[in-house]
Amino acid sequence: MPPPSLNFLLFFSFSCFTFIFAPTLARLSPQTTTTTLDVSSSLEQAQHILSFDPLSLKPFSHALNQPLFFNSSSSVSVFSLSLHSRGSLYKTHHTDYKSLVLSRLERDSARVDSLTNKLLFSLNGVRKSDLKPLPNEIQPEELSTPIISGTSQGSGEYFSRVGIGNPAKQFYMVLDTGSDINWIQCEPCTDCYQQSDPIFNPSGSSTYSPVSCSSSQCSSLEVSTCRSGKCLYQVSYGDGSYTVGEFVTETVSFGNSGNINGVALGCGHDNEGLFVGAAGLLGLGGGPLSLTSQIKATSFSYCLVDRDSTGSSTLDFNSGLPADSVIAPLMRSRKIDTFYYVGLTGFSVGGAPVNIPPGVFDMNDSGEGGVIVDCGTAITRLQTQAYNALRDAFVKLAQGLPSTRGVALFDTCYDLSSRSSVRVPTVSLHFGEGKSLDLPAKNYLIPVDSSGTFCFAFAPTSSSLSIIGNVQQQGTRVSFDLANNRVGFSPHKC
Repeated sequence: MPPPSLNFLLFFSFSCFTFIFAPTLARLSPQTTTTTLDVSSSLEQAQHILSFDPLSLKPFSHALNQPLFFNSSSSVSVFSLSLHSRGSLYKTHHTDYKSLVLSRLERDSARVDSLTNKLLFSLNGVRKSDLKPLPNEIQPEELSTPIISGTSQGSGEYFSRVGIGNPAKQFYMVLDTGSDINWIQCEPCTDCYQQSDPIFNPSGSSTYSPVSCSSSQCSSLEVSTCRSGKCLYQVSYGDGSYTVGEFVTETVSFGNSGNINGVALGCGHDNEGLFVGAAGLLGLGGGPLSLTSQIKATSFSYCLVDRDSTGSSTLDFNSGLPADSVIAPLMRSRKIDTFYYVGLTGFSVGGAPVNIPPGVFDMNDSGEGGVIVDCGTAITRLQTQAYNALRDAFVKLAQGLPSTRGVALFDTCYDLSSRSSVRVPTVSLHFGEGKSLDLPAKNYLIPVDSSGTFCFAFAPTSSSLSIIGNVQQQGTRVSFDLANNRVGFSPHKC
């Protein structure tokens, strides 16, 4: 059945974060021709995630008081949150690794569609409130009549433990740099989708305050309405998930590193969708209602642990740029303020530059094209011409590897079942001025089953938008210097 709504359908999306950069020279990466893929370790980790019991981890066992890396002379407050992959918090129902991978790829395709739709709406000047109304109009009393989600899969891939209210109650929240609205499930909401923490009860917080219809926060929402003097919001995602409720301000706490009062967020009384037990979502995009913008962060950074890892890292605000970071330009679109665009110029494989059409990654004056960094997308998507050139360069230098048929969106796969490790051509990302980032082999050759099939983890897209996904970001601290319009990539800073 169609979701209850504020009469309109709104598509939403997911991505990743930013950081303060102390003045530093980005390192110039020496070109490496080959690197080692540890086949045995990758397969062991893949098998482990199927049997891992998240209950063996304590919710606060990874809480950190300070960021892992601090390199800022700024006087602004520094906040840090623990960051977990979904696999470390929620036990998968899949019994074989291939079915788990296929479900991840299906979610990933839905997310990419959501991001490209969001961009297309912006490029064509379409506001979500302009879309055709849904056939069933929501009634005021229905805001307290939530719908149970029948889906056990989730869209979010990475989570942080965040405090909401005063006194603070702790919740696991999905992180999304591809969206701006923060929201949490709220009582009265007895039949919302299942989450791992108790549902937030506004009556237990002294700082809960409804947003008025005349407020700037309410007018900044793409879909809203006013009832009984209260601002109501709706956000709908491209995969059918949605949240409806009151728009309010609350206190948000960052572990033991501090808190911020008066953060605008949705108090969702009617929610359904693919959130895998998370209590809500933190919007970390560049729009005015994102958490990043509301707390006036000059920078933020994150390091994404491997999706099959049970470890954790941190999401840090106002901390600093590791001295060994590879620095690239951070660019913004005049058409859409949510996305974080990066100045990618090309690739090399095995130390040799890949021949791609000039300007293939440029964003034009109308807002088409460009490359965004997104923590919610798994597999990097490249314009077809660029992808074909990268793939062909890799295949040419990897002729010693036994090839096998493709899997799902992957067209280049290898049978490594008889190997414990292999040497493979190094893949590097180039950002201009001689700066490049060498990717670890496990960030572009990933297992797709338990028997030793590994695939080249890039994919083509017919969209003008290219996306650097989280598989390629794993194990690298990605820092967004919002104040100075730079992005930093620093390996091994988790």
